[in-house]
Amino acid sequence: VQLQASGGGLVQPGGSLRLSCVASGSIFSINAMKWYRQAPGKERELVARLIVSSGGSTLYADSVKGRFTISRDYTKNTLYLQMNNLKPEDTAVYYCAASHGYELHVSDFWGQGTLVTVSS
Repeated sequence: VQLQASGGGLVQPGGSLRLSCVASGSIFSINAMKWYRQAPGKERELVARLIVSSGGSTLYADSVKGRFTISRDYTKNTLYLQMNNLKPEDTAVYYCAASHGYELHVSDFWGQGTLVTVSS
């Protein structure tokens, strides 16, 4: 499975961005897709998870609940992260990931990061 993330950039506080992650390869084996982020000097953290099935459930970090939305376009094999009301503390490199299993903190495949900078 290959993952290609894009969509990062510079945005002002309160603004919005949408990250995309295109999946290719043996994607039939994937059961969960996730977005992580890593800010400078901090550990990587899970931002959101989506279970890949009909009516798949979602899960969010407390810090992004109500502001970020994870979704997937099955026709395009693309995972999205819609980020609204961005804050300076959202500044980080964002990574998409995919896993065969459902373990929250286990990912088998990783995309390259895309940098999100929230600053005025």
